Amino acid sequence: MTPRLPLTKYHQIYLVLREQLLEGRFVKAMPAEMELAKQFNVGRVTVRHAMEKLVAEGLIVRVAGRGTFPKPPANPLPMIGTAGQTQPTGLAGLMENIVSASLATTVKVLDWRTIEAPEDVALALQIPVRSPVKKAIRLRSSKEGPLSYITTYVPLNLAADMVRRDLAAKPMLQLLSEAGVELGRAQQTISARQADARVAEALDVAIGSALLSVRRRVFDADDKPVQWLEGLYRPDRYEYQLEVSRIGNVDARVSMKDKEARS
Repeated sequence: MTPRLPLTKYHQIYLVLREQLLEGRFVKAMPAEMELAKQFNVGRVTVRHAMEKLVAEGLIVRVAGRGTFPKPPANPLPMIGTAGQTQPTGLAGLMENIVSASLATTVKVLDWRTIEAPEDVALALQIPVRSPVKKAIRLRSSKEGPLSYITTYVPLNLAADMVRRDLAAKPMLQLLSEAGVELGRAQQTISARQADARVAEALDVAIGSALLSVRRRVFDADDKPVQWLEGLYRPDRYEYQLEVSRIGNVDARVSMKDKEARS
């Protein structure tokens, strides 16, 4: 807990637990209130307020006499477009733009390991729960400082030959392409999220700061998911542009904001 932050203790706990739930940290059940109170060094009432906020958001469910359990989101993979119609991103142009933008930034690989796919990741990649996947967490920075915190999941068989230094040098889409994956389309959703303690420290922002949230699922030419990405971006250093040239054709572009160029 950080008393200097302009957030109540229960809200800080809520942000941490929310992030852990979204990562699939609690596969079977949530820890008891007393255990969480000891972990965060707060009173049980404070933990209860945080848990009530998670219940209100539909992230957890409490069962009398049994405990508290993660609740799968009603729509875990929202897609671009109207109901019943998905708008695919122009992947070829997007990949070129991502590779080009990456040349102006540096990457620090915070994590690269094999894990058992939690339920949300397995659903996104259309694989059985607990199947082996490669998880990468990368911090991308521009000359102004940190700008994005990106978590990527790839089926193990597609990332068998990738090593940590590859992730620091090239975007994942480029590595997949070089590994022989013929990229097809992508589905993407853009929203906002609050920074939890870990992400806030990495991006050098206050806990609870608003971040641009991008979730992207990439398919190969056979329409099989090959990547699930969850990216958090500082809105003061990053922007996302969409250009629609005709119905069904979306050209997506990313760019880093340059304060010196704007001044």
